[in-house]
Amino acid sequence: MKSGIHPDYHEINVIMTDGTEYKTRSCYGAPGATLRLDVDPKSHPAWTGVQRMMDTGGQVAKFNKRFAGIGTRK
Repeated sequence: MKSGIHPDYHEINVIMTDGTEYKTRSCYGAPGATLRLDVDPKSHPAWTGVQRMMDTGGQVAKFNKRFAGIGTRK
């Protein structure tokens, strides 16, 4: 292995969405850094099988109103 070209590989803390925490080795941040996950296998619909639709600021309603007529024949 060539010296001096590889990133520093060190231990970091990872905090899942439910608050559980574990240590792993990574190139992320500095040694002892904390990585907080927004989405993880415990909360992501691809792994849980539960879909939920969040309508933040009426974006879904705005989309439905804007494109309601597309695809319908007159």
